[in-house]
Amino acid sequence: MSAPSIPNLLSLRGQRGGLRGRGRGRGGGSAISNDAVILNTDNDAAVSRLSAVDLGYLDDSFARYFVRASDGPPPRRLPIINRGTYTRTIAIDSIVDAFLTSEIDPHSNTRQVISLGAGTDTRALRLFSQPRNYNLIYHEIDFEQTSSAKFRTVQGVPALAKILTDLARDDSSSWSSSPAPGNEYHCHGFDLRGLSDATSKIVPGLRTDVPTLLISECCLCYMGHAEASQILSFFTSRIPTIGTVIYEPIRPHDAFGKVMTSNLAARHISMPTLQQYPEPEDQRQRLKTAGFKTAKAMTIEDIWDKWVASEEKERLDRVEGLDEVEEWKLLAAHYIVAWGSTWEGTGLWQTNVGAYAS
Repeated sequence: MSAPSIPNLLSLRGQRGGLRGRGRGRGGGSAISNDAVILNTDNDAAVSRLSAVDLGYLDDSFARYFVRASDGPPPRRLPIINRGTYTRTIAIDSIVDAFLTSEIDPHSNTRQVISLGAGTDTRALRLFSQPRNYNLIYHEIDFEQTSSAKFRTVQGVPALAKILTDLARDDSSSWSSSPAPGNEYHCHGFDLRGLSDATSKIVPGLRTDVPTLLISECCLCYMGHAEASQILSFFTSRIPTIGTVIYEPIRPHDAFGKVMTSNLAARHISMPTLQQYPEPEDQRQRLKTAGFKTAKAMTIEDIWDKWVASEEKERLDRVEGLDEVEEWKLLAAHYIVAWGSTWEGTGLWQTNVGAYAS
């Protein structure tokens, strides 16, 4: 495939906001200007999600509330972008489900999820709207502007306020909810790059004694290596039983990867992890170095091939035909999902996460 036919990969920003990372750009300009660029991508991410939902790829009744109606009818994304959004979403969802339902601590049925750079992500809403037999503590961390905007959306939409009940403002940008007895939701508005021992008090409600999953969907990739490692260490040093799942682009050095980085640079956005962890094995080693005893990684292409059942693939073909098969394979081979944990065992979390995607 020739370079001009490669789509702008910014359109693959996914369920929780894809290019909503938290890093200083290295290609010139101040951190503030780069932050503004990243903040402005959140609406594009919500549109990509809604495109996949409206066409029938995904079932998400909350997606439409996070697309600005003032912008007019949301555009329909390319088929390979819709398929990418679908595959990344079911991959992260299956890993989250495996974490929530596997027996990690026989003495506790409480689980904690921390989503970094959550943006307009609807995962917390979807989880709290479902019946379950465990207690859930859910944290989202993002810029102050994003956290405040999400509060206004939830407060102004009855269908959302019905789920995230008893809204309480912790300060001007952070807020919380008590969705149901035994459950908690916290939305923290602050810059992750300032997370340190001195600022740990700005994460109210954080538990260190329950199994925890840390989610980074194209978030840590916008930080420098030292900053990203410090954030992982902030949580792993405090929470003994912790897992993580990371979704990021990879392989910047081949022809497709060069166009990918060029598209990013055109938007004044850089991804330091593309250079630091360019291959799947680099991502696995990254987790090992961070202290996770188990570490796995799969490209979006492999997840589509191995985790999505043949019947589901047939359904999606009926939803929307895909003629650009070669383009899809290239695109999907340049994104990866890596996950790991500090606990060991032979449960579904380690051996058969993909079963949850079937």
